[in-house]
Amino acid sequence: MLGLGIMGSGMAGRLLAADFPLTVYNRKHAKAEPFGEKGATIASSPREAAANADVIISIVADDVGSQSMWLGENGALEGAAKGAVLVESSTLSEHWVQELAKAAAQKNCHFLDAPVTGTKPHAAQGQLLFLVGGSASAFEAVQPIFAVLGRDAIHLGPTGSGTHLKLINNFLCGVQVASLAEAFSMIHHSGLDQEKALNMLTNGAPASPLIKTIAARAVADDGDTNFILRLMAKDLSYALDDAKRHGVNLETAKSALEVFRRAITKGYGDEDFSAVIKAERLDHATN
Repeated sequence: MLGLGIMGSGMAGRLLAADFPLTVYNRKHAKAEPFGEKGATIASSPREAAANADVIISIVADDVGSQSMWLGENGALEGAAKGAVLVESSTLSEHWVQELAKAAAQKNCHFLDAPVTGTKPHAAQGQLLFLVGGSASAFEAVQPIFAVLGRDAIHLGPTGSGTHLKLINNFLCGVQVASLAEAFSMIHHSGLDQEKALNMLTNGAPASPLIKTIAARAVADDGDTNFILRLMAKDLSYALDDAKRHGVNLETAKSALEVFRRAITKGYGDEDFSAVIKAERLDHATN
């Protein structure tokens, strides 16, 4: 397991609980130490972590993190054995995923792009949904691991298929949350009773599971981070680039990205992405 952030730590915990022999690597060593206490082997580099592994899973923040993990100095591909299955579960650009797949093939390794839907609690509880691109045989080989980490894994087709659908999923989520942030601002600045207004919206036609969850999280303002705000901006940016390559213009994604970028400018980038609601309210209050 390469990467022990919000998602990777939950996934590693699941694998250890299911008695899989596990080697972990994280750039900040301190995050790996608790897993060593639970029986994992702690590697000093991605290359060391990958050595002798049948399956190598990476889940990091972005293309740069993935490139460093796989192809950087002492990268995992240097240590990957012939026939190993490489599973990239980060949300990445389609361009980089295709490059990584080619690099894996040159090492005679199998490659799956398998980004996940879900946040911190889903990772910890084994309730992720894997969206998978790559060969059917590699997909079948990893099924026992997917079964421990997720509620389901969907094989969508060739390399890049999982990445395409994940970016579509996240751009839809970003648009919904950006519009909810603006709705909160309208409620606040028009003097409506927030509790009554949100009760109507979250139980009426605009409601979705995401809208209900983010509205509740914004009201609670408990400081817990399930999905980092700046990563939603990154995902929207990747989705826009991916759509452009396919001749599609995502106007709503452009608008949503601006909402999240304003929140990052105001210092909310490392908070839970529901903090975009606070940032948007502040923005309208100062204009």
